[in-house]
Order: sequence, then structure tokens, then C-alpha cells
Amino acid sequence: MYATWTLFLKEIRRFWKVGVQTVAAPVMTAFLYLLIFGHALSGRAPSLGGVEYTAFLVPGLIMMSVLQNAFANASSSLIQSKVMGNMVFLLLTPLRPIQIFIAYVGAAIVRGVVVGLGVLLCTVWFVDMNGISHVVWMLVFLLLGSALLGVMGLLAGIWAEKFDQLATFQNFIIMPATFLSGVFYSIHSLPNFWQKATHLNPFFYMIDGFRYGFFGVSDVNPWLSLGMVGVALVLVSALTLVLLARGYKMRY
Repeated sequence: MYATWTLFLKEIRRFWKVGVQTVAAPVMTAFLYLLIFGHALSGRAPSLGGVEYTAFLVPGLIMMSVLQNAFANASSSLIQSKVMGNMVFLLLTPLRPIQIFIAYVGAAIVRGVVVGLGVLLCTVWFVDMNGISHVVWMLVFLLLGSALLGVMGLLAGIWAEKFDQLATFQNFIIMPATFLSGVFYSIHSLPNFWQKATHLNPFFYMIDGFRYGFFGVSDVNPWLSLGMVGVALVLVSALTLVLLARGYKMRY
């Protein structure tokens, strides 16, 4: 595990070295979302499960930041190695696919959690923290969500050969799936067709499960959310490990 630990630390130091860009910027973005949407819709949006709208936004924004940054960490690191031509130094090591997988996904989880904690610290006064009674659920969805997006970032980095391909993956898959997952609204406010469509989005289950940990209310049963996120994580992880073992778009 020493080699895995070394690669893991390298990935953490990589994003921490430019912490203003990788940590402070997304925290500021989430805080601005809260100020703008909270001010614009507070008093106009209906009470959601008895939760005031500005408070309702907080867990969604935290989870959105966690997911986007976990994805960005793994994907950007791999595509940079490809474009700069130093991927060979990783491939020449005796690291097995599972070790590369653990190191990259582990670092993505760390970045996602760090950004999430930053957003929480900036928005904590909008939520009654004493009323939180499902801390375990929060931690479970925080870790599973960041792990899933870390794996997806690794998968995108394997598939992409240049930065614009990675941007396509992020702008047309990750970003829409995040914004259409109930971050800014309850799905019960949507027409019936769009409610059913939202249930096909795995990002919805991550955010809804994390929100349940905050308020004890959710749009679907948290056990269903846990099962959906767990199944998605297993499937995407299996695919990514197969591609790593074959050296798909990495060796050639």
C-alpha cells in the first residue's frame, strides 16, 4: 500500500497547491448561489416539508459542490497527464489497476469533502445545526456521492484524449445532471412527467439522501436513495477497473 499512499498524497498535493482555484473558488460560487437564489425566492417559494427555502438550499449546494469537485479532481489530473505526456511515468510503475483506482478516487473524495466543509462553514448560519439528527446519513451520502463522482471523473479522464472532450463530458453530462437533481427545488413542485424523469437521475438520489440527513425530510425513501447510489457506484467502478486493466486510451 506504500505505492498507493504515495500516489494518493501526490494527487492531494496537486489540488492543494492551487487551493484558491480548487477549493476557495467553488466555495465562493456556492455561497453566491445561496445569496442570489435565497434572496430572490425567499418568501416566494413554498415551504418544502416545513423547511424554509434558504435552509433548503444549503444541503443541495453543499452536495453539488462536493460532486462537481470530486469529478473535476480525478478527470483533470488524468487528462493533464495525457496532454503533457507524463502518463508514461505512471504506467511504468508496478502499480496495479486497483491501486491507481484507489489513489485517484481517494484524492477526489478528499477534495470533494474539503470543498463541502468549506461551503458548510460559509452557510452554517442559515441552518439550525442543533436540529440535525441524521449525521450518519449525511456522512454516508457525502462519501458515497464523492466516491461515485470521483470514479466518473476517472472514467472521463480515461476516455478523453484532450481537454475539449473532457469539457464536453462535464458540460453536457455532469452539469445538467447536477442542476436537474433537485438542488434548487423539490421535485414535487414539478409536473408528473418531469418527476418521473428526475427519478432516472442518480444525482437526485445523492442530493435527496444528503438533504434527509439535514432535515429528516426527503422526496423519496432514503433507503431507496442509498440503494440507487450504491448500485451506480458498483457498476461505474467495475467499468473503470476493466478499462484501467486493459490500458484503454492510456497505453497507446
